[in-house]
Amino acid sequence: MKRHLVFVMAIIFTASLLTGCATHSVERVDTKEAIDLSGRWNDTDSRLVAEEMVNQVLGGAWIGNHQEENNGQKPVVVVGLVYNKSHEHISAETFVKDVERAFINSGRVRLVQAGDKREELRRERAAQQEFASMETAKAWGKELGADFMLNGDINSIVDTYKKERVNFYKVNMELSNLETNEVVWIGDKEIKKYINK
Repeated sequence: MKRHLVFVMAIIFTASLLTGCATHSVERVDTKEAIDLSGRWNDTDSRLVAEEMVNQVLGGAWIGNHQEENNGQKPVVVVGLVYNKSHEHISAETFVKDVERAFINSGRVRLVQAGDKREELRRERAAQQEFASMETAKAWGKELGADFMLNGDINSIVDTYKKERVNFYKVNMELSNLETNEVVWIGDKEIKKYINK
């Protein structure tokens, strides 16, 4: 009797799992389609910030000013940190990479690596000094020094009342001259979402 009951329970459990799986569906959608499920920061917000920052930073006077002062040379930029000061976990990497890509693709700015990636390049260069042939090992002291550093922060304000909520995000970016500490460009993007539960 016990064995029969266990067998019946196992069949019921398996059937419930299969039924649960049958209601789950997945479909591919355009990556530019705005889908807001929770009202929190999402891929659409990241894309909107990237587009706005690219338009603002590449449209700024700082590029022309640098070229006038430096015999037409393109400015060299390093991207520093973007601090998340919001109430959510937000990865700034998604929109920062879009800004870096735009710098390179514009042909108006040169970009150098920062942080962990720069350190990885230096470790590789150190390894080459020991393991690569003298003819192919890359020399020390030839890194391209940046003229400007881009960094910023993500802030948020949340307002709630009963079943309503407003999430306000503001992304601030600024570009500073590394030699003089002068801020040569400031840009921002605001996003506001109304959520009614």
